[in-house]
Formats: sequence, C-alpha cells, structure tokens
Amino acid sequence: MASTQHTPTELEAAGDLVLPAADELAGRFPLTPNAYPATPEEYDEIMSTLAFGKKFTDHMAHMRWTREGGWDDRGVIPYGPLELTPGASVFHYCQSVFEGIKAYKREDGSVWTFRPGYNAARLNHSARRLALPELSREDFVASLVDYVRADVKWVPGVDGSSLYLRPFMFASEEFVGVHPAGVVDYYVIGSPSGPYFKGGLSGVAIWVEREYHRAGPGGTGSAKAGGNYAASLLPQIQAEAKGFSQVCFLDTYEGKYLEELGGMNMFVVMADGTIRTPELTGVILEGGTRSAILRLLRDQGVDVREEKIALSEVVDGIRSGAVSEVFACGTAAVVTPITRLAGDDFDVEIEVGDKTREIHKRLTDIQWGRAEDPYGWTYRLV
Repeated sequence: MASTQHTPTELEAAGDLVLPAADELAGRFPLTPNAYPATPEEYDEIMSTLAFGKKFTDHMAHMRWTREGGWDDRGVIPYGPLELTPGASVFHYCQSVFEGIKAYKREDGSVWTFRPGYNAARLNHSARRLALPELSREDFVASLVDYVRADVKWVPGVDGSSLYLRPFMFASEEFVGVHPAGVVDYYVIGSPSGPYFKGGLSGVAIWVEREYHRAGPGGTGSAKAGGNYAASLLPQIQAEAKGFSQVCFLDTYEGKYLEELGGMNMFVVMADGTIRTPELTGVILEGGTRSAILRLLRDQGVDVREEKIALSEVVDGIRSGAVSEVFACGTAAVVTPITRLAGDDFDVEIEVGDKTREIHKRLTDIQWGRAEDPYGWTYRLV
C-alpha cells in the first residue's frame, strides 16, 4: 500500500539518537605513532591516483574483546600485518562482520562523516546474528574520531573523493571447536578513494542471476557479514566475463522478485512518479544510503513503496516506458544509474534519468556540506 507515513526501523531509530560531539569522544583510542609512515613519494602517488580500496593510511584503530574482560586494549596503532594463529576460529567458521563509512573533507578543511550512529547500530545487528560481541556506539564513533584525527592528511579534497573507512571485527580465538569465539578483535582501517565506479553517473550494466543466491531466509542476509559477499563472487566473475559490472540477485523461493545487487540496494522509478524498492525481508541488507534516500523522498511527498518487485514487471516496464529509471545505491558508490539490465532471456537498456541525478545531488550535497542537513545525519570528526 502506498504511503508517505513510515515507522522507523530498529536501525533507523538507533541511528537517529544524538551522539556526543567528537571532542567528547576523542582520546578513547590513544595514538601510538607509526615509526615508518609512508614516504612523501608514496603519499603523493596514493593521493594522486585514489584507487578505491587498494592503498591504506599509516594507522588503524584497534580494540580487543575477551569473554572474561569485555572490550579493552583500545588504541590507534601503526597499520601493518596482523599476527594470527592458523587455529584462529575466523578461518574456520567465518565469524566476521564489517561496515563501510566515509570521511569527507569540506571546502573549509573540516572533516565529516555520514550517519555513524546508523553504522554502529548495523554493526551490532550483524554481530548479534553471528554471535559476536556488541560494542557501544560511543566506542564505535570514538574509533572513527581518533583514527581519522591521526591520519587526517589522508582525507582527499578532490570532489567526489573520500577516505573510505572499514570498521570490522572477527573471531581471533585459537580454537577449532564449533562455538562462539571467546576472543574477538575490532579494527578500523581507511583507504583514500575516488569514485567506486569510474563512470560515475554514466550508468552500469547489471546481469540478473537466476542460479545463485547471496543469502536465504533465516540466514545472514540482513547482516553485513563477509560470507555473504563471498557467496556473490562466483556469479560476479561470470557476469564480468559477459561484460557486466554487477549482479542482481532474485528471491530464493520463487526466483522472480528483485532483492539486491552484490553490494547495493535497488530502486525502480515509475513513469507516473512512484518510486519502488524491494521490501526488507531479513534477506537483503538494510542499507544506510537506501534508508536516507527513502527519507528524502517521503519528505518530498513522493509515493514511495517498499514491496515485492517482480523482475518481469521491470523488464516489461522498461520496454513499455512504464519504468523510467532504475538505480542502485550504497555507501561506496552512493547512487549509480543502471542503464542495462540483462539475463539469459532478455536484454533491455534504459537512460539515466533526472530523478536519479536529483537524488544523487541531494544526498551528496548534504554529505559534503553544500546543502542544509535537516536530519542531523552529518557528524564532524575533525
């Protein structure tokens, strides 16, 4: 049923809670300076190329949890290899979850991030599902604050660029019996990055996968767990061999409804102005960018529908003109137009539309401070 009324989800409600200012949280993760930071030449090379997720900064935030003592051993330490025993349970039972969030440098030199409370809530949601320990949202945000302040020179100032932050935790206990780990490590690393898709708003081609699924009912689909992404890699390789950038997965039961891409949520813009996105079923990830877009659209009075969307409806709609735009969204790519959708028995193309451009501009203007933030989504780190 179409409605502009919306009851916040658990993650949205938690994400909207006011956070302490960064200066109040700073210092929880004391800095141990890297004695061997990147050379000026290495730094210049990294910051001039800004390849997504390939190079990292001088430091990383860390803390450790034990069953006996809880979270302890907080610090910002030199970035470098981790020492793990082959018996570490993460290698055997995949207890590992992560988040993706960005630090943006604004024109005045200040550094901000976007909805860190939402990311903190989702990390804990993922941790609960994988029997990992939760951490306080204050510790989560403090780890970002202290890490970014230590490596603030790595936040690029080029338009569309950011310091991509990767908070993650994993089971590090040396034990190969099947039980939740009693030792868990949490880290934050960062990669100075340009756009996720180099083509920007020129659009991407998506292959619809019918044989494989990234997750199933009762599984870990709503958690940001490493194993979900591992499950998407084989169909991703097969799609790339056909000339496609990403894979769209369908529902497990009937194989007819859109779920999500390998790493992004989907939206369908109808010619009558209605905007649709697959409903949250516990199988797809509740994206923070998805949530923000829905809020922006509802507040504009747009008829937004979270519901089942049949692939056949979308394909027929593109052919008839009933579907005017299709786009994907996520932290890394923000908003990306889908300009080609294909599968074993169909291949349709669609233009980049004004609504996609409008949503992208509205969201990125808030993130970079070029527009008012009426929601309190942006958070100053430095």
